[in-house]
Amino acid sequence: GVLVVDGAAYAARIGERTLDLTFKEFELLKFVAQHPGRVFTRGELLERVWGPEFEGSERVVDAYVRLLRKKLRDDPEAPRFIETVVGLGYRFLGD
Repeated sequence: GVLVVDGAAYAARIGERTLDLTFKEFELLKFVAQHPGRVFTRGELLERVWGPEFEGSERVVDAYVRLLRKKLRDDPEAPRFIETVVGLGYRFLGD
């Protein structure tokens, strides 16, 4: 199904299925979806989504991407929206 991210309503859905996302999951999804095809490093995502004051590990990005992927893929045959670019970071696959 088509992924719709509605920043004004803080809601995301795939087709008719509304995604149950936390605030940070939504912020991460919204940010990468605004830049389809662009690769972001963990550091860039931390800066843009968590903010410069965040003092935790960059691995938090991996954990959130894993959670998002699980919520985005109800059907194992569904397209993958967030791709890992080995050695670099993550990219949103979309148009």
